[in-house]
Amino acid sequence: MGYVETLEPGTFTLADLDALPDDGMRYELVDGVLLVTPAPLPIHQTAVLELAVRLRSACPDDLKVFIAPTDFQPTRQRSLQPDVLVCRRADVGPRAVEKPPLLAVEVLSAATRSKDLVFKRRLYEEAGVTSYWIFDPASEELTVLELVDGTYHQRAVVIGKDVFEAEFPFPVRILPAELLD
Repeated sequence: MGYVETLEPGTFTLADLDALPDDGMRYELVDGVLLVTPAPLPIHQTAVLELAVRLRSACPDDLKVFIAPTDFQPTRQRSLQPDVLVCRRADVGPRAVEKPPLLAVEVLSAATRSKDLVFKRRLYEEAGVTSYWIFDPASEELTVLELVDGTYHQRAVVIGKDVFEAEFPFPVRILPAELLD
């Protein structure tokens, strides 16, 4: 966690974030520090879309599925963009998701791997995101973490054509290999 601990609070604000161009880059804000990620590769976007479609088809009416770039703003100094998120409809404000999502999903890539595995895991945990899924397209591996007493615990690791039968945030069946179709 050395990367997280070496970040000094910056002066970048949500207003500054709102003024950035829509240029295909992903901009996130953590304690005044701007994080910039390049546009994702096709394999990444395929996994994001396939996962979102599966979640959306099973989503109950009181919940909503979003894909990045949808902001989740847990504090006035943080704005995060999970690749996929599920939240209560009532938690969606005019510009961002304002309360912790029930589920945040990150799809790993070379550009985001360490950020997603360590940094964003900690930020989602601190924010109270109930479930955090991490999908690695290179190994067709889905890791499912659930918040228990403020700490993420691994619930499942599912690979390839093995089936993950999610119960939370709602029942849905996920086969990691199908996310790359």
